[in-house]
Amino acid sequence: MQLHNRSDLKALRKNLRNNATQGEKELWKLLRGSGLEGKKFRRQHSVGGYILDFYCPSERLCIELDGEAHFTEEGRTHDEKRTKFLEENFITVLRFESGLVMQFPEEVLATIKAIFRAK
Repeated sequence: MQLHNRSDLKALRKNLRNNATQGEKELWKLLRGSGLEGKKFRRQHSVGGYILDFYCPSERLCIELDGEAHFTEEGRTHDEKRTKFLEENFITVLRFESGLVMQFPEEVLATIKAIFRAK
């Protein structure tokens, strides 16, 4: 079974790209076109049955922006299961509250760069 970008999730990935949150739009402006230390990022990339907000294949890094739905008990349980699956597939998961990208973009980028250096 295909692990990355399964064809059955293509329409959903496209829909998520076309209906990105404001935080996702702002972070994408900073990451696209290999804009962060020359690293290529993909947005709405699927791994298994999960769609990642941003994925850097060379670093095996997933960046997730968490909105309100992530702060419920159900959301936390889903996120834990998802993180476990990704880590089992050697993908590092980095999470930010969506509002942080809007308020402190340089700090968010510094955290991502620190992950690059730590790998």
